[in-house]
Amino acid sequence: MGLDNLKVVDVVGTETDDGTVVLSIIDCWDWVDEPRHLRALQEKLNAYFGFVESRQLYEAYPDAAGRPLRIDVISKFSMPQAALAFLEEASAVAARLNMTVAHRIAG
Repeated sequence: MGLDNLKVVDVVGTETDDGTVVLSIIDCWDWVDEPRHLRALQEKLNAYFGFVESRQLYEAYPDAAGRPLRIDVISKFSMPQAALAFLEEASAVAARLNMTVAHRIAG
């Protein structure tokens, strides 16, 4: 999964404290080839946006209806500044879909 399979949602779960539905992207790639990595991350995020916009999320997970949505990008490696800037742009797109985007380093 992860960035090796761009058309699949890696993980879907629900936060127990507030009921937020979390769609996680597992990013195990390093940043040696930054342009390739950014393109893959963009394609993966677009697939997640499509999963929500097409309502496939609600077909697969009916309990997601009416809950807050968040995409978590969980990285193995620290992101360069260009990737963090890209996630800021992705957050603006997500906001139009009533979603948020978050990032953290796996630890």
